[in-house]
Amino acid sequence: MASRCLLPLLLVTALLSACGGGDNNPASTVVTATPPASLTQLPGAPASTGATATDGYNWFNYRRAMVGLPLLARNAQLDTVAQGHASYLRLNNTVSHDQTPGAPGYTGAQLADRLAAAGYALVKPYAYGEVISATSNTSGFYQADELVAAIYHRFVIFEPVFKEAGAGAATASGGYTYFTCDLAASNGYGPGIGSGTLVNYPVAGQTMVPTSFLSDNETPDPVPGQNQVGYPISVHANITGTLTVQSFTVRAHAGGANLAVRQLSHDVDSETPLSAAAIIPLAVLAAATTYDVAFSGQVDGVAVTRNWSFTTQ
Repeated sequence: MASRCLLPLLLVTALLSACGGGDNNPASTVVTATPPASLTQLPGAPASTGATATDGYNWFNYRRAMVGLPLLARNAQLDTVAQGHASYLRLNNTVSHDQTPGAPGYTGAQLADRLAAAGYALVKPYAYGEVISATSNTSGFYQADELVAAIYHRFVIFEPVFKEAGAGAATASGGYTYFTCDLAASNGYGPGIGSGTLVNYPVAGQTMVPTSFLSDNETPDPVPGQNQVGYPISVHANITGTLTVQSFTVRAHAGGANLAVRQLSHDVDSETPLSAAAIIPLAVLAAATTYDVAFSGQVDGVAVTRNWSFTTQ
């Protein structure tokens, strides 16, 4: 995990922790290159408030709605946790999920400590996670969509059973802005999605999908030994579920062979949760091109087949 702000954009995702079911996700950093101006042009995009934290929170709900996931209610205690941590990152010029006792702005060593300090009780069954970005771009939309692009972050953001979230942001001199979002479900999971089902991203019919992702700047590196790769494609079940992959492919709609990909599923990648999977094309996708995706597998022993298409920007 990077500990200093040495890159134009730093994104970090926490362990996705659960009690009563689920698996852990890794901490990571990433740099991608989505033009922020294009985001407001997307169909149904929320109006910008100009507040990084609120816009980031709204953008996560925008993408979750596209996927078919329940929206996250904004929780004041989670806002307190997220804002406190964003301020800590700014005061200490660092990007990390951990805080050092005695350091400026200290509110708790780990996320669970900070939740407790804010009065957010973790009552079984529960799940919680945290994602962080830091960039010279103050747009909450931009920061949130870069987190969605990074596959290990996406596993947290698109966890179906989360019920609520809080967000915070802090800007240093020169405009460098730290964004934190904490997501949780306590005293029972949210409705999630149906048992034995999954959702996918990009979604069917989605347009303006980015063509590439910089793998070397995410830690752990989802595609070791290669930097610029195609945009990740993923499927997600509830954290309580187990997803197995039989076949997961992508090809250009015009025809031709399936693209070479790296598959991320728990049986081949310990950083991927049991309830999700992804493929990452090993070559940058072509611009303004439609791609067909085919998935077959099982969720908790129930056979699932999904075929859909999306178009790049």
